[in-house]
Amino acid sequence: MSAQDRVTDALYGLGWGVVKKLPEPVAARLGRSIADLAWKQRGKGVRRLESNYARVVPDATPERLAELSRAGMRSYLRYWMESFRLPAWSAERVESGFDAKDLHYLTEGLAAGKGVVLALPHMANWDLAGAWVTTTLQTPFTTVAERLKPETLYDRFVAYREGLGMEVLPHSGGTAFGTLARRLRDGGLVCLVAERDLSASGVEVKFFGEATRMPAGPALLAQQTGALLLPVTLWYDDSPVMRGRVHPPVDVPETGTRAEKTSVMTQALADAFATGIADHPEDWHMLQRLWLADLEPRPSSGTDGTESSGGERP
Repeated sequence: MSAQDRVTDALYGLGWGVVKKLPEPVAARLGRSIADLAWKQRGKGVRRLESNYARVVPDATPERLAELSRAGMRSYLRYWMESFRLPAWSAERVESGFDAKDLHYLTEGLAAGKGVVLALPHMANWDLAGAWVTTTLQTPFTTVAERLKPETLYDRFVAYREGLGMEVLPHSGGTAFGTLARRLRDGGLVCLVAERDLSASGVEVKFFGEATRMPAGPALLAQQTGALLLPVTLWYDDSPVMRGRVHPPVDVPETGTRAEKTSVMTQALADAFATGIADHPEDWHMLQRLWLADLEPRPSSGTDGTESSGGERP
């Protein structure tokens, strides 16, 4: 392990070890202070966040974009402060920390017994929403996480999320898709963060008017298993409660090839994500390149879903 990897792993360990012991108001102030410092330094991540917001709010002035990026960094650090503290939250605190609109799409889908795929963008706090599902709805689920370096850091994230009641599969290795399909055929729940393609086999979609790629996995899983595919968006307001919305189901087209159906369904996911992000752009934590115009060229690949089931940040 390199010196940088050891430092990275130690910092995350410090976060889970120390931040979770802080009183909640103190942790919130610490997060805002770190966010403001990072924003003032205007590193690569902050500049990329601002560039991405320029696509979401194309008529924004430079001053408005600066306001958005500052709010975005505060939202991002709120995610981290909450996540470091989540293992110490009581079931009551988790339940009171999230309010979901149109939850009936999820509960009715689970009751039907055919399995449900929840697909989300990198908004607000996915981990809190997941903890709420396992705690309040008493529903375990399976997800996929990008394998991180150093390996010890990946292990930390897996242990953290498994402690919240999630089954976590590695994104690499080619076996995740089959396991997810089995869980769905058993009537289970699968949750995937799915607006950023982590492979070369994603589906090209239009997102805020420009081309990008999104994972094929959510649409393919719905097609192959008969599971319900539901987009979800999350956001913060000025309260301690995170908000969310379960969007109407993305239906499988009645006609077309598998690739054509996958394209239509993935575009529908992109459109639902765009609706939520446009309403709450500051809670979209995309500090990486996303649109094809910003990416290095990559080899094309078939859309088979084996390496594109969807990935998840830390």
